Amino acid sequence: MRGTSAEVLELLRTWEAAQDPPPLVVETSGSTGRPKRVVLSRAAMRASADATHERLGGPGRWVLALPAGYVAGLQVLFRSVRTGIEPVLGGLPEAAEQPTGDRRYVSVVPTMLHRALTGDRQALTRFDTVLVGGARLDPELRRRAEEAGVRVVATYGMSETCGGCVYDGRPLHAVEVRTTDAGRVAIRGPVLFDGYDGQPDLTAQALSDGWFLTSDVGRVDEDGRLRVDGRIDDVVVSGGVNVPAAAVARELRAHPGVRGAEVVGVPDDEWGEVVVAVAETELTLEQLRDRVAERLPRSFAPRRLVRVSALPLLPNGKLDRLAVQRLAAGSPP
Repeated sequence: MRGTSAEVLELLRTWEAAQDPPPLVVETSGSTGRPKRVVLSRAAMRASADATHERLGGPGRWVLALPAGYVAGLQVLFRSVRTGIEPVLGGLPEAAEQPTGDRRYVSVVPTMLHRALTGDRQALTRFDTVLVGGARLDPELRRRAEEAGVRVVATYGMSETCGGCVYDGRPLHAVEVRTTDAGRVAIRGPVLFDGYDGQPDLTAQALSDGWFLTSDVGRVDEDGRLRVDGRIDDVVVSGGVNVPAAAVARELRAHPGVRGAEVVGVPDDEWGEVVVAVAETELTLEQLRDRVAERLPRSFAPRRLVRVSALPLLPNGKLDRLAVQRLAAGSPP
């Protein structure tokens, strides 16, 4: 789907009203590699939109704060088409101030939430629900948002599931979640994609017996709540030690002197891979290492630091992981 937000909205209206329309083809963000073209049926999009409104307590007026060409923004518009309630295309914070008698919803990524809390935080308090997805929501960021009066729901999903299909750890209606013996998160239900356009081999790898095998690892608690621990490629093997990069990054971000941080592995002759922190901070490498060692083994601590004024982002607001990897690869040994 391409075009301005208004153009995409009109295309979706035509698509929803058609007798037997072809599926949509949506590109993934490409944050970890080459974008894939995901085929989404109208039935899957309807199931996702309807289940979202059921979980949130009913239809409402959506504000589009994300690019319409990616699945999260696309679903904001399609939910509006599905209910017949005109969306607001103006974005934040101006759109939040427009009077409306409807329930009010918006979808953002964690970076947008962080920036809103350091700016006009009152804008987000005017929404009945703020969906936060596209990346892991840091517990500290969520705590700050909720203390400010923002009603947050953390979503988990991807283009292959028509966007978020697990809200605050609980699957939407008719969606099933489990983990494989290796801990890989698998999803089944009416929201699943039909396959990857022109890539049958990749489709066969991702879909097995009706289940979509994600690239994430996690666990399902006894109460049925999904906990996502990171991606299957998030482990850095350094000096024979398996370092969970996501866990290290969480510890760094919890430090008040760190505005943002990611952790990756870079090939190294001595260590095999060396742990590198790419961070928005004025702290020294030793200070960051000490922070990690307070709660995790010191062998997990980064051995290199790349300071940045801001972490690189994609047009949809998600972290550009390839750019982070390039920054880390350019760090001196």
